[in-house]
Amino acid sequence: MDLGIKDKVAIVSGASKGIGKAIALELAREGCKVTLCARGQEDLQDAASEVGEVGYASAVPTDVTKAEEVEKLVGETIDRHEGIDILVNNAGGVGRPATFEELSDEEWFEALDLNLLSAVRLTRAVLPYMRQRGWGRIINVASESGIQPDPFMPHYNASKAALINFTKSLSKAYGPEGILVNVVSPAFVMTPLVEGMLVDEAEKRGTSAEEAEAAFLEENRPNIVVGRAGTSEETAAVVAFLASERASFVAGANYRVDGGSVASIS
Repeated sequence: MDLGIKDKVAIVSGASKGIGKAIALELAREGCKVTLCARGQEDLQDAASEVGEVGYASAVPTDVTKAEEVEKLVGETIDRHEGIDILVNNAGGVGRPATFEELSDEEWFEALDLNLLSAVRLTRAVLPYMRQRGWGRIINVASESGIQPDPFMPHYNASKAALINFTKSLSKAYGPEGILVNVVSPAFVMTPLVEGMLVDEAEKRGTSAEEAEAAFLEENRPNIVVGRAGTSEETAAVVAFLASERASFVAGANYRVDGGSVASIS
């Protein structure tokens, strides 16, 4: 399927590994000129090299919690391509897995800064260029935890819920100008971070990583009807669709790439 985004200019945050790298690869395969950003310079360069094997890629090391670095990222992209068409706000993190009583104010601020305000900063920086062109796609990467929160990590859950709400607000504000804003909410995805967590859990239990995954699914994600973790590529495929001309009548939607994990219909 031709998604109609050849030569579109895209920025993907948190693109050095996992879902972000998979999104950058998928957009590059569709002919986009992709700027990857992340904090870890070595992993970022490796990811850009991999993306460069299938299409155009450049890397700009960026800490998206710092406004001046976001401005530098956008400025370098504009200098190189004279515009920005697609923004994927994928940067984020869980922080310390903890219960409500254990979390400090600082940890709440850090979660909101990384998972919500990074998207605010990047969106604010790219909007003028999308408005100039009268066309744009902004896709935010949230989590099933923003809709169906766990009893632990409330700071993360709340920040992702806020990102979903932010998406809907932006979609109403800028949809009339041709800038479509949507969100994807993955569930349990087998990223490098999750793989590491399962290896650690397997060592604690004295089991294999596969057995640790099965136990995690049974205990924490019993509603995933496909009975497995998702892949980064499965989320990336949905993001690429939302970035495309094929999604020209989709605005303010939350695409749950969750294998059926969220039990509600809303």
